[in-house]
Amino acid sequence: MRTSYGLPFSALVIMAAALGGCAVGPAYREPKPAVPAAWHAPQPHGGTIAGMTDWWRQFDDPTLDALISVAESASPTLDKAWANIQKARATLTTAQADGLPSLTAQGSATRVRQQAVDGQMTVATARNRSLETSWEIDLFGKVRRNAEAAQARIEARVDDWHDARVSLAAAVADTYVQSRGCELLADAYARELASIRETEKATALLVQAGFSASADGSLARASVASTESTLIRQRAQCDLLVKSLVALTGTDEADLRARLVGATGRIPQPAAIDVPSVPAEALRQRPDLAGSERELAAASAEIGAAQADRFPSLSLVGVITMATATSSLTTWSFGPSLSLPLLDGGRRRAAVDSARSGYAAADADYRQRVRQVVKEVEQALVNLDSAGRRTEQAEQATREYRRYFDVTEQNWRAGGVSLLTLEEARRSALAAQIELIGLQRDRVEYWIALYKALGGGWQPGAAATLASSGQSHNEQGDKR
Repeated sequence: MRTSYGLPFSALVIMAAALGGCAVGPAYREPKPAVPAAWHAPQPHGGTIAGMTDWWRQFDDPTLDALISVAESASPTLDKAWANIQKARATLTTAQADGLPSLTAQGSATRVRQQAVDGQMTVATARNRSLETSWEIDLFGKVRRNAEAAQARIEARVDDWHDARVSLAAAVADTYVQSRGCELLADAYARELASIRETEKATALLVQAGFSASADGSLARASVASTESTLIRQRAQCDLLVKSLVALTGTDEADLRARLVGATGRIPQPAAIDVPSVPAEALRQRPDLAGSERELAAASAEIGAAQADRFPSLSLVGVITMATATSSLTTWSFGPSLSLPLLDGGRRRAAVDSARSGYAAADADYRQRVRQVVKEVEQALVNLDSAGRRTEQAEQATREYRRYFDVTEQNWRAGGVSLLTLEEARRSALAAQIELIGLQRDRVEYWIALYKALGGGWQPGAAATLASSGQSHNEQGDKR
């Protein structure tokens, strides 16, 4: 078979394949982020763990494990991230299909009434059937560059799914720790309120007997009212945290409260981890940064696709038509079609400029994310170190203030000190206890922030898994 240009068809295919081996556009290279050689903040000590996969299990709290599991199984955020993966896969299929031959079949049937020369009327059915095929030869790599961009975006969406999972687990754990801390604070206020009420009763008897001034009765009642108001506010805060957990996990509030009541009333303590000494190692554990790098790769490929669109395109086009009415007629045609862009008002050049600007924006976003990751790890380390050292001092202060209050209370009952002195000692002891509980809560929250800042146990190439409505789907994340 020969084409209309006099070339054998096989020679044309070989030539097109040879030309199709080249692809215009920049050769992408993964950037090397500029990061410090070591962390400047103090690193935590006290133990290491083999890895951070399912890091929340290091808290040894079955309730927290169950809440995170429930949250992951019914998370709209993860469902949306999974849908974005599927959408990216469909985009890749579309991009790859542009480089494959297409075949279209058409058919029609029409009733035709005709008048012959002799005046007779004839009615016939005209049938038309055709097959059309076309194949655009990817001479300058436009199809391949679009497929590269689509593949990179699949990997970026998988990384986004992992980042969403890490963020969800951190949010549930953080809210759960706040809830536990809130309960401990509410319990502390409740115990102090019970003690203050006993003091108020004793003071009322002393005032009634004339052994204390009426002002002492007013002070005792004011202390009861003030502490009760604080307790109400604290319990309201605990209710708000429960509702936040309901929103995060999608659990019925009654069931969630039953879970929380059945758990121990302590703040869960995580195991220590070994922070990578080289920041670059930590960067490789961040799914969001990996996703940003894949977006950069996609933007680079889109430059090549835009550049290839400025060059000629070659397609092989064929049509076979079969028409029947009063007689049958079959026609066919096949040959190359060359398209050469001449004047487009600068549209294609602008598309290249736009793609280059998109790459510059993606590169800036990647570099900004690198700085953000380093900042998050450094801040988590500083906060964790500060909270750890402050907790030691707060524990000592709590013991000493409580001892001072106990002695003062004994002296007050013996008539050695005034009620005002007793209440000042009580406030000091309560303030020290509240600060200690807050520091214990904050220290665990800083651990959670450090887990998240270090990627939450994610590793490159990890598969994305969606468990929803009793179904499980897997998506291989690393095809690089």
